Amino acid sequence: MAPVAGPVWRRAVSEGLGTALFLSTIVGSGIMGNRLSGGDAAMTLLVNSMATGLMLAVLIVILAPLSGAHLNPAVTLLEALQRRTAWGELAPYVAGQILGAFVGVAIAHLMFGQDIFTASHHARAGGAQLLSEFIATFGLFTVIRGTARRHPEVTALAVGGYITSAYWFTASTAFANPAVTLARCVTDTFAGIRPQDAPGFLVAQLLGAAAATGLFSWLDRRRPEQP
Repeated sequence: MAPVAGPVWRRAVSEGLGTALFLSTIVGSGIMGNRLSGGDAAMTLLVNSMATGLMLAVLIVILAPLSGAHLNPAVTLLEALQRRTAWGELAPYVAGQILGAFVGVAIAHLMFGQDIFTASHHARAGGAQLLSEFIATFGLFTVIRGTARRHPEVTALAVGGYITSAYWFTASTAFANPAVTLARCVTDTFAGIRPQDAPGFLVAQLLGAAAATGLFSWLDRRRPEQP
């Protein structure tokens, strides 16, 4: 998650590639799990969560040296707010992430013989879902803040492990990512979310990210040096 040197367009492509692979894993493993289990929701969620968490860890290891491996507009925004990413890099990063997310959904659909994009009918509405997204994103940013500075060698494993577990302990299955949320509106599969439910998820995610960043900044505040 640290600043990375090199042309911003190259880093934006890295972010797009990573997010595309991430979404193809989320959607593709959901389709595969649903088909192989005969529609068993628990088995599908198990397959979906394991594939997603493992892929996320792999992508962070590969892409962190290239672009910081944000793979998430909320991460990029808060990095910019904390001046660890230049404001001029925000738009290219976020554009790469969102475009990559939609490309990833299209790739997953093509691999499984489905239409490139189909509006989702998977309802994810209500207070419980929004609270779940707040908690999922709060936890994700706590993990990132807790490992990236002092234990960067375990960030990939920690983030992948957290997302795998958050699939199971949150009612929303832990989207925790605005680009992921937008792209999953166009997949009418196990991983989808109705377009009308997405705005609430986006607000909950941004609030969760901001709350975790603020709280962890306070908890981790260093004392002034003693004379």
